[in-house]
Amino acid sequence: MKLEEEVAASDIWDNPEEAQKLMQRLTKLKDSVQSYERLQSKLEDVEVLLELAEEDSELASEFRETLQNLKKDVENLELETLLSGEYDRNNAILSLHPGAGGTESQDWAEMLYRMYTRWAEEHGFRVKLLDMLPGEEAGLKSATILIEGENAFGFLKSEKGVHRLVRISPFDASGRRHTSFVAVEVMPEVSEDMTLEIDPKDLKIDTYRSGGAGGQHVNKTDSAVRITHIPTGIVVQCQNERSQISNRQTAMKILQARLLELKLKEREKQLAEIKGEQQEIGWGSQIRSYVFHPYSMVKDHRTGVEKGNVQAVMDGDLDDFIKAYLKNEALK
Repeated sequence: MKLEEEVAASDIWDNPEEAQKLMQRLTKLKDSVQSYERLQSKLEDVEVLLELAEEDSELASEFRETLQNLKKDVENLELETLLSGEYDRNNAILSLHPGAGGTESQDWAEMLYRMYTRWAEEHGFRVKLLDMLPGEEAGLKSATILIEGENAFGFLKSEKGVHRLVRISPFDASGRRHTSFVAVEVMPEVSEDMTLEIDPKDLKIDTYRSGGAGGQHVNKTDSAVRITHIPTGIVVQCQNERSQISNRQTAMKILQARLLELKLKEREKQLAEIKGEQQEIGWGSQIRSYVFHPYSMVKDHRTGVEKGNVQAVMDGDLDDFIKAYLKNEALK
């Protein structure tokens, strides 16, 4: 009997939540098998090209290119095998929150916004701006984006934490060195089939005029929405859509994600207590430092991975950091 038939014939369907988890696991296993079969087919193509290249030197460059592509595909598959979390396959909601420092930290937030957007686009993910509040002079007071694509949350969960920047400030006429901090929050998007139940009585919903760009219509109507979840004190807002209805739907989506994140944190805390480990919950300590001066270096403090090409990292070259983090987590 095939695995699908065994699942269909089992009594797991008496428990919808367990059935959903099982089907998600089944889908992931089937995708892994298909990925392996695609790699096997590409390997056969490389072997054929090698034989032809030995007879025709003009095919050597094509062979090298095909082999390099195969190597990249193998590395990507290896990375995907490290994604075993319940929500790793989901889209990711990423938020940026500058620390103290005014314009300095807000400018750093905008630099990180660009870095993550570049990384996402390079990997074929779709990026949608959910909410943005520009700084008075430069940068961003806050920003929230949705990154859509297979395993987006699984990859980007490595970025959650405080990111530290050391540089000569472009806003300081004296040319002094400044240190800035931005907290990056990463949450899995809650899909329709796993939506958390929220009692409408627990919500306080306010509307206000959008403060950002968006045209005359947006700025003259109370289209922006702020939702407060009273039991937890979580506050979310959205002002990027043109209509109040769209902003409310988007804000609810962010609230769902933050409530799910809170649920996951509580689970992690319980596991940490069982293991006897002390884990800081909340803002946390810095996970990575980006040093522009007096030397160039980006260092991840959790894994020890360092990269000397700071500009490449700011252009979205994050894969080495992500891979090292996932490998470390898999060994725990």
